[in-house]
Amino acid sequence: MGASLKGKTIFITGATAGFGHAMAVRFAKEGARIVATGRRADRLSSLKKTLGDKVHTLTLDVRDYDAVEKAIKKLPPAFKNIDVLVNNAGLALGMAKAPDALLADWEQMVDTNIKGVMYCTHLLLPGMVRRGSGHIVNIGSVAGTYPYPCGNVYGATKAFIKQFSHNLRADLLGKNIRVTNIEPGMAETEFSLVRFHGGKSKADAVYQGTHPLTADNVAESVLFCITQPPHVNVTSMEITPTEQALAGFAVHRKS
Repeated sequence: MGASLKGKTIFITGATAGFGHAMAVRFAKEGARIVATGRRADRLSSLKKTLGDKVHTLTLDVRDYDAVEKAIKKLPPAFKNIDVLVNNAGLALGMAKAPDALLADWEQMVDTNIKGVMYCTHLLLPGMVRRGSGHIVNIGSVAGTYPYPCGNVYGATKAFIKQFSHNLRADLLGKNIRVTNIEPGMAETEFSLVRFHGGKSKADAVYQGTHPLTADNVAESVLFCITQPPHVNVTSMEITPTEQALAGFAVHRKS
């Protein structure tokens, strides 16, 4: 491992489950202070019991700009200067092809996966610029690069994350601020359970017979990126299970 996280403050959205929860626990173990956000107060309370004074929890929805702004303004002094922002909150909803997809699902993915990232970045980036250091880690997806049937708006939101990350790097050149886009493939978290609107049997079937990534695998990958020496920027990292190859090519042939 490279640079230490001791004394660093890391702001993680969507810390109540999956990647976010795993990152909060892992980074706190390395000595970081954690600002953990999420919508489920009970899970944040449990995280607080686990991590104690190393974590400050914020019950909020990243889709609500005013709520995020107020929460950031009220951060305690020890947690106020954010060194690393991890834009992790996000979701996929539905597995219908575009003509049959629910507009409400599309809108919620855009509001969370795109606007939530924009809001947190817009609010925390100026402080990083003033202090002359910082790191923004955006959790994208291989779906932002490789299309697949029924990926429609979810994949599009992750393509936004990819290009937003690249454009931030361009705008922040010379500011000593790093930007990383993490692009996981198949990972067994609550992702599919949410996508299938709570349908556990359908969610379980996604991973049947495979050895997918875990939340801890992704947390370790992010840890690698944020502990590199200050002059090293891991611009993007694509992570897939060994059993997953992104090798689809579709051709429709008329009979």
